[in-house]
Amino acid sequence: MTTILIGLGEYALSSTAGDCIKTLGLGSCVAVTALHGGSGTVAMAHIVLPDSNSDPTRAKKQPGYFADTAIVAMFEELTKATGGKGRFLIKLIGGASVLRQAPANALMHIGKRNILAAKKALWKRGLGALGEDTGGTVSRSISITVGSDLVNITTNGKIKSTL
Repeated sequence: MTTILIGLGEYALSSTAGDCIKTLGLGSCVAVTALHGGSGTVAMAHIVLPDSNSDPTRAKKQPGYFADTAIVAMFEELTKATGGKGRFLIKLIGGASVLRQAPANALMHIGKRNILAAKKALWKRGLGALGEDTGGTVSRSISITVGSDLVNITTNGKIKSTL
């Protein structure tokens, strides 16, 4: 059993029973998790920004950083790992508004924009989230284990919920 810790703009997948994929500090960032029903393979992406057009060079080097490129890259890997057949159980977590925004920055709303961009990227693939824990004002950390369809969500070091 291995814990795979993913950071900002990273994604990972595993099909090894007992492996745990984990990410910390989802403030305005959004995590997308996917469980492949046929094989039990799980994947997670830690998305930082909504749109790769803001930095195409970074998007090429680190596709997991942006919602539009992270979903494509993660599902390409999942398709290779699973043979492309079967259904996916998708969950969406994060997208909080954790910073006190000055009026001049109120239009930024990165968390909300990340949520919408992740949903849009999923919809383009014909997918949607079957569970969500998004928005609010509190940062989250999450983990998912191969062999389980539950995402564990913690805030302030305490289990908040499972999704």
